[in-house]
Amino acid sequence: MNDHVPAYVHHRPTGQARVRIKGRDFYLGPFRSKASRIEYDRLIGEWLANGRRLAQPDRSSEVTVNRVLAAFIDHAEQHYRKNGQPTGEAQNFVYALAHVRRLYGQRPATEFRGLALKTVREKMIAAGDCRNRINRQVSRIKHVFKWAVANELIPPDSYQALVTVEGLDRGRSNARESFPVRPVDEQYARAIFRFVSPQVRAMIELQLLTGMRPGEVVLMRNGDIDRSRATWVYRPATHKTEHHGFQRQVVLGPRAQEVIRPFLKQDGGAYLFSPKEAQAIRHARQRDERRTPLTPSQRARKPMKRPRIAPADHYPRESYANAIRRACLFAGVVRWHPNQLRHTAATMLRKRYGLEVARAALGHRSAVTTERYAEVDTERVAEVMQQVG
Repeated sequence: MNDHVPAYVHHRPTGQARVRIKGRDFYLGPFRSKASRIEYDRLIGEWLANGRRLAQPDRSSEVTVNRVLAAFIDHAEQHYRKNGQPTGEAQNFVYALAHVRRLYGQRPATEFRGLALKTVREKMIAAGDCRNRINRQVSRIKHVFKWAVANELIPPDSYQALVTVEGLDRGRSNARESFPVRPVDEQYARAIFRFVSPQVRAMIELQLLTGMRPGEVVLMRNGDIDRSRATWVYRPATHKTEHHGFQRQVVLGPRAQEVIRPFLKQDGGAYLFSPKEAQAIRHARQRDERRTPLTPSQRARKPMKRPRIAPADHYPRESYANAIRRACLFAGVVRWHPNQLRHTAATMLRKRYGLEVARAALGHRSAVTTERYAEVDTERVAEVMQQVG
């Protein structure tokens, strides 16, 4: 006879305690809490007393909000992937559902309706989230319950009640408004060059020249660059709109080519901008600048075979942004983000060559999107209006 008893485990994405009995997941409440331990003991006790069989079938009225959330997060971690790698969307859902779990986690899922969603939204406003972000998070919450209906965890009317909650309109709520992303002045971008690695400097320069997204520039590889012509073409292996069937091409002119050349490698699959190489350069510089000799113990020290934090083979977007943030602090300039470099390039391209060229260079399917990226050329408008009257 199998004496195995289902274990009390931690469901990390939601912070819940979970036990799996006969393929069914039961979410017990906050991990290591007294209430979750009591619920675990109750479920296991009933299961054992019933001859290792579940006492009763699951009914939608007994499905808690926590169970819906946990089941969806399990789904999201498998669904939101590109090229076998998880995207950030699953984590976005975790953030969106935090207030739902905290306020209504133990309640039946059928009770989470319009007023409950509005209550969650008020918590987001009180936490200081901007209106646009709140609307996006509310849409994600609605999506979770739509998924629960499709998977027969809750009845359809539960989701329909949430659909009736409309988004927040500008100026008609207490939610703060977000500031649009502005271009960064090139003097601020170049002011940090001496405080960053050659790899980060090259990525900044490429973004200024081409308008690439941060997620595209950090993933550049030799094999993704077609160098058969005078102007090179970079085709990212993965990009923001690939799931819509769009192909992204970044044209690299002479100046961009000069930035890239020092980082080209023989291996076509190797990333151009490697944190490992940046770390090696930094350590070599530190050794050259050292004023005191190494002690015998320092000479005998060997590198760790498995360091706790080893440099990645390419820069994650967050690491790239953090390197810029630190450099801004050292340089004493206004803090800016790599996304602003794309706006700077868009503004320059539109001003010099027109909206259509800017749209093609940035990879937008619509000129309306490019309009949001490019700042209005007020000087040109002023010249025209001076003539027109």
